Amino acid sequence: MPRTHCIRCGECCLRSSPTLQKADIRLIRDKRIWTRDLYTIRVGELVRDNINNQLKISESERIKIREKDAGKGCIHYTDEDKACRIYEHRPIQCSALACWDEREFMQAYNSPKLSRNELIRDGILLGLIQEHEKKCSYSALERLVGEIEVNGEKAVDKIIELLKFDHHLRPFVSEKTGLDPSEMDFVFGRPITETITMFGLQVTRERDGSFFLTAHRAS
Repeated sequence: MPRTHCIRCGECCLRSSPTLQKADIRLIRDKRIWTRDLYTIRVGELVRDNINNQLKISESERIKIREKDAGKGCIHYTDEDKACRIYEHRPIQCSALACWDEREFMQAYNSPKLSRNELIRDGILLGLIQEHEKKCSYSALERLVGEIEVNGEKAVDKIIELLKFDHHLRPFVSEKTGLDPSEMDFVFGRPITETITMFGLQVTRERDGSFFLTAHRAS
């Protein structure tokens, strides 16, 4: 018999976390959802498209609620109770989701997405984000990765310089602004030392703190 109501199986919450739409801005401003629980997917980043079940390059900025380690679903889903900790103030994608009828969800999914520019009012912080986007864009990183075959170590050195900038900017901004370090994934997106695997590379840290770039080995 076709399902017509939620049976609290948790499948939707365990599959992924929601992307925030513009209609969700009140949840952030009213502190129903905290920015420390969010991260930003930047333009050019490789992400999983759960609608079409495939990997794709993000063509626009998106803000998502964090997921548990090892892809175990939304951080607000509790396995013990099979319930959402923020159910009364859940994002629009969550409230629209009905696994037996996806029409309302697709309408919400296709509505305008929330971006950092709409949430961050500090002009200095927005300026730092713009500088980070200019220096550490995924298009710039892709170009440098493509130059490795021709320019070798010179291209690698430029990539490592970019990685260092991204890595050191986060604690610096956290200290200067008083923002929690956990908010940096929202402010600047996920660390490039983690996302660089999309180019078949991985980063290891030496004992002296230096970066070492190698080919990524899929586990």
